[in-house]
Amino acid sequence: MDKWLSAHGSDVVCLQEVKTEQDLLGNLWFPGYNAYWFEADRPGYSGVVSLVSTSITPLSISKGIGDSDIDREGRVLSIELDQFELINVYAPHSHRALTRLDFKMHFLRKLNEFILSRAERGKPIVIVGDLNVAHDERDVANFSSNRKNAGFLPQERQWLDDLLKNRFVDGFRFFCGEEGHYTWWSPIKGVRERNVGWRLDYILVDRKTIGALKSCFHSPEQRGSDHCPVTAIFEFP
Repeated sequence: MDKWLSAHGSDVVCLQEVKTEQDLLGNLWFPGYNAYWFEADRPGYSGVVSLVSTSITPLSISKGIGDSDIDREGRVLSIELDQFELINVYAPHSHRALTRLDFKMHFLRKLNEFILSRAERGKPIVIVGDLNVAHDERDVANFSSNRKNAGFLPQERQWLDDLLKNRFVDGFRFFCGEEGHYTWWSPIKGVRERNVGWRLDYILVDRKTIGALKSCFHSPEQRGSDHCPVTAIFEFP
């Protein structure tokens, strides 16, 4: 992780499902960054961290979205920067038997409400993270056999449809419309090598600031997780 951070030199890095408490590690893993944590109440579960270069001072930090059932799982962390507000999201998984589908949809509705409330401040918003939703058929290697499976259900995909329709642009799709680009692969041996994956991780850019987005890409060659990094490059005047 430290080698990747050093090589890329990103101003901000958002991590999801960190499963670690802040007081155990602090900033020790992330030289050159201030680490802002929002961990789950349950040890070893969920949690997000946003790493901000020590050269940047956030204007404000906000943990959670104001729903106790959701916030105890440490899923949303917002950082206000000079040019935009960055919302780091780790969405729940509906689970194979769809045992958490109701909670997932509750989370997505509440996240929508939170985004709208933040948008009223007038500052552009950028949403990053693991949304546990594959948006369309290009985003799942075996889409035909996954139509009834968690992460590719019609209601999950419709939520992302509505979000993109109303305010945001899918940063990666702004530059690349091809199929075969994924951000998550099963840890089963050979699956990643055959590129049988899902695109679950996104950078969603406020339409008001899309002109500053110069690039958005995946780094599937980066190992160390069953997900790969997604990077956006902005240039502000």
